[in-house]
Amino acid sequence: MSSSNFHKVTVLGTGVLGSQIAYQTAYSGFAVTAYDINAAALATAKERFAGLAKTYLAEVPGATEESVQAALGRLSYSSDLAEAAADADLVIEAIPEVLALKQETYEKLGAVAPAKTVFATNSSTLLPSDIKGFTGRPDRFLALHFANKVWQFNTAEVMGTTDTDPAVFGAVVAFAGEIGMVPIPIHKEKAGYVLNSLLVPFLNAAVELAAGGYAEPHDVDKVWRIATGAPLGPFQIYDIIGLTTPYNILAHGTPANQKLAEWLKANYIDKGKLGVAAGEGFYRY
Repeated sequence: MSSSNFHKVTVLGTGVLGSQIAYQTAYSGFAVTAYDINAAALATAKERFAGLAKTYLAEVPGATEESVQAALGRLSYSSDLAEAAADADLVIEAIPEVLALKQETYEKLGAVAPAKTVFATNSSTLLPSDIKGFTGRPDRFLALHFANKVWQFNTAEVMGTTDTDPAVFGAVVAFAGEIGMVPIPIHKEKAGYVLNSLLVPFLNAAVELAAGGYAEPHDVDKVWRIATGAPLGPFQIYDIIGLTTPYNILAHGTPANQKLAEWLKANYIDKGKLGVAAGEGFYRY
């Protein structure tokens, strides 16, 4: 099996998925720098990492107190982008799903990262070709998309643009395997990759049913679980993902989707019901 030859990894953004990507990478033996915009965000990140250490100990086969603590020891923290990227072989970006924000971040990153550094976006719905012109290195840029709960749902979708160097693509596929993921090469650009091409329309359909007054969220979930044998219904999935990312996707979509976003905002987000991490979303935790 080919090797990525990546040793130092930087993760931009320490939200739900960014922190998981950083911790999983550190758990797999890599030196990882976690970057976020300020000290408060990094303080929250440290709490998330401590929580992930406990989760891995409980849920990951073979995890020991030593291995979860060693992962924490491989993590360093920075709110200075130039410092965070200074010696990175790979930068994985996991910042909010807002195109202008990503473009602006890559312009700054491209100016400070070494020429060797490969950039990967974890964007769930945006095309890498919408971002590549802002990176300063379109041949060393692609998408590397993880699913939530990376230690359990361990797919990593790898999708380049027409400019991505095939050797870079191969290195990122190898890296995904090195951190315990199952790499899924995507042969051409598709918004949403494989997972979200299936998942987003499903979640949107669920919100249409609830927002339209056709059925309560818990009943939508109940019928899906009973009729398909699936372990989770769509609104349980929303709560795990957190409502902010789906809201951002809907709010930047069609007029019909924008109405669904308004419903999510008014009934849940504005009331602090953001999902599992907040203690309440469509369900209480």
